This record gives sequence, C-alpha cells and structure tokens, in this order.
Amino acid sequence: MTHRGSRVLHVGSLSRVEGEGALRLYVDDGTVTGARLEIYEPPRFFEAFLRGRSYTEPPDITARVCGICPVAYQMSACAAIEDACGVEVDPVIRDLRRLLYCGEWIESQALHIHLLHAPDFLGAASAIELARTHRAEVERGLRLKKAGNTLMEVLGGRAVHPVNVRLGGFHRAPTRAELRPLREQLKHALDDAWGVVRWVATFDFPDARTDADLLALASPDEYAIGSGTPTVLRADGTTFAFPVREFPDHVRETHLPHSTALHSRLDGRLHLTGSLARFAIGGRRLSAGARQAAVEAGLGDPHEGAVCRNPYRSILVRAVETLYAVEEALRIIDGYEPPARPYTDVPPVAGTGHGATEAPRGLLYHRYTLDAAGLVTDAVLVPPTAQNQGAVEDDLRRLAQQALAGPGTDDDELTSLCERVIRNHDPCISCSTHFLDLTVVRAQGGHHA
Repeated sequence: MTHRGSRVLHVGSLSRVEGEGALRLYVDDGTVTGARLEIYEPPRFFEAFLRGRSYTEPPDITARVCGICPVAYQMSACAAIEDACGVEVDPVIRDLRRLLYCGEWIESQALHIHLLHAPDFLGAASAIELARTHRAEVERGLRLKKAGNTLMEVLGGRAVHPVNVRLGGFHRAPTRAELRPLREQLKHALDDAWGVVRWVATFDFPDARTDADLLALASPDEYAIGSGTPTVLRADGTTFAFPVREFPDHVRETHLPHSTALHSRLDGRLHLTGSLARFAIGGRRLSAGARQAAVEAGLGDPHEGAVCRNPYRSILVRAVETLYAVEEALRIIDGYEPPARPYTDVPPVAGTGHGATEAPRGLLYHRYTLDAAGLVTDAVLVPPTAQNQGAVEDDLRRLAQQALAGPGTDDDELTSLCERVIRNHDPCISCSTHFLDLTVVRAQGGHHA
C-alpha cells in the first residue's frame, strides 16, 4: 500500500485495556508528524468532591477511583494525610499494609499478563481465544490472581474496594491463625509465579527502546511498594532524587484539549513510571528469588545494574515483580505478630501532606491540605497513566514510523501495532481521567484533512 495521500483509519475501541480512549496519528507523505492519545472518558471530579470532606474519608473515597488498584489509592491517601498530621504508623501496621499491597500487585499483574498482554505475543485476539490454545497457562494465571484476591479479602475485607483500611492502619488486624492458610496458598502461588516467568521468557520480543526518564520510588532497605523517595534515571545513566513533598515542583501537569486527563512532564521532559522504572531504579532490592528469576529470564542481574528499556519486555518485568510480591507476602506472614492496636491515632492538624506509593502501573502521588478542624480544603491526585501519556505517545510516533518505513504495512497491521504499543504500558485510562478509537490523518499538499 502507499502511505501518501489523505486517509482516515478508525477503530471503535481499544481492546484489552482498562477504560476507553482514542488515538489520532498524523501522517504526512509517509512521515508520522504527531500522535495524540485522546482520553475521552468524562472527568470524575474526585479532587473536587474531596474538598470539604473529613480528613478520615479520602482512603475510602479514593479507593473507588479504580476497581483494579484500590489499595494503591488507599495507601497513597493514608500516606499523605498522615504526613500532614505528622504521624508515623506502627512498624507492624506498615508491614500489614505492605502485605495488602502485595495482594494487589499479584492480582493486578497476573490479570495484565494473562488476560490483557500475553495474547499479543501468541497471536490471539482475546484472552478467551488464548485459553483455547494455552489453557494450562491461563488457568495458572487465574490461580495467581485468586491468591492475590484472597490476600486482599483477608486483610481488606473484600477484594474490590477493601473496607478494612482506615487512617492510621486497619479497623481490625488479622490473627496469626487467619493468615496461616494463606501461607499454603502462597507457596503454591510461588511455584505458579516461577512458571509464569519461564513461560513469558519464551515470548518473541520486538526490538524497541524508550529514552524517557524513568521515575520510581526507591528505598534503601527494600523494593519500594508503599513508600520511598522519588528517584529519576535518565537515558544518559545519571540519577537524582527528591523528597516526596517536592513532587509538584518536578512533575508539572498541563491540560491538553484532546484529553480529559492531565499530561505531565518531569522537569519539562517525558517520563515513564511503572515496572520498567522500578526494575531499573530499585532492582538491587529485589529478593534473591526474584533476582534469580530476572537473570534466568534474560533481563540481566539487577544487583549489577541491569536496566530494561524495551517496553515490549515490560510483561517480563511484571512477571518477576509478581514472583517478588509472592515471596514478600510469605516473608511478612512468617514474621507476623499482631499489633497491640490495629491502628495508630491520627489527630487532625492544619497543614499539607504528601504521599506516594507504587501502584502496579507506577508511581501514584496524593496531596491533601487540611484545616484545623480536619476538613480537606484541597486535594491533588496524580495517577501513573496520566504521567505516562507523553512517553506512550512518543513510543507510538517512533514505532509507527518504523512500521511505515517498512514494506507494505496496511491499516490493520498499523492498528494492531498501535494497540500493542499502548498495552505495553498497561494503562488504566479510567484512573487517568481527572483507548482504541484510532484515526490516521494523512496530509495532502501540506494540509491535514
């Protein structure tokens, strides 16, 4: 086919992502001159209707932002409000929060790997079609997801929008006897997680590279999940870090007319959060088992500074992170002793607090300002998908250009490529509204139709 002239390519909706949106590619005589990821889901105004609410309410309210990663919103909200009030929770409560977060990592990453992303590598149009050709692998993934859901049910009260989380900790802490059955399930889940890593490592990964800055939390003692210092790794290998309270000084949001999600820049540059960023910045803190899995899978040794910048291989990093989350859950359960109280008191204090945690899709930042009575006067939520939009659009421009430069790429192939590129980043589009309707606009005579 020729890529000259003016043509429009339209796809009703992007499959196998959470949420809806559109992509518009601008092509001028075979050159991709622009790519716009158009998020058209209506804004949901969470930040607006948090204003005037009690400071105890954001953990419950913001959990409703996402049914896949509610714990991320609860933990970031708690971190920010506790920061505003000058409270640090008991270390046992911190471990319980980490255990709950491990459940979310397991269920979310397993869902993405098996139901959303793996079909791209195995020539399947859907997870249902994949289950026909790879039944055992899909069933294994569903077992993994169930293990994560069970963790969330025991600690959070239910798997979707947990109800046991509160400011300062939990309404009720589990007993050792309640956690004991989880250990047996997680031991089997660990075997399944190893199987997933080895399976995904056999996939054929196209060559690609993102040069966006990588942003993730880093901790000196552990692979960061529920806390850490925002740290940046640039394409030239230089790194720098800044306190969570300085996040708004570095990550600036702007509104673009084609999207209901705000676009972010990190010090004016494209940046990417998520598994690739976490592995590059915090990989040295992975457990011995996860490190071995990364080496066996061909990602390299994170203790020796291995970095993966190929977005297609993000599915492999997610598999390693799933294995890590299972190991970490087992470690916490083995050392668990119930706290004297399930929560730390958090009296209201006038001020502003900042919190950031690592949702499965990347760094999630919350900021709240409270008055002396404990009412929220201002709220800001910056989800990872909104931060990643610029880097995703850059991937789309480059990889679509490569495809158009090759022989005979037709519109169906171009659409499939764009969908794959977007799914590499596991976007949660509903979270980002504060995808795939694909339109290719081809220029004629220097003007776009």
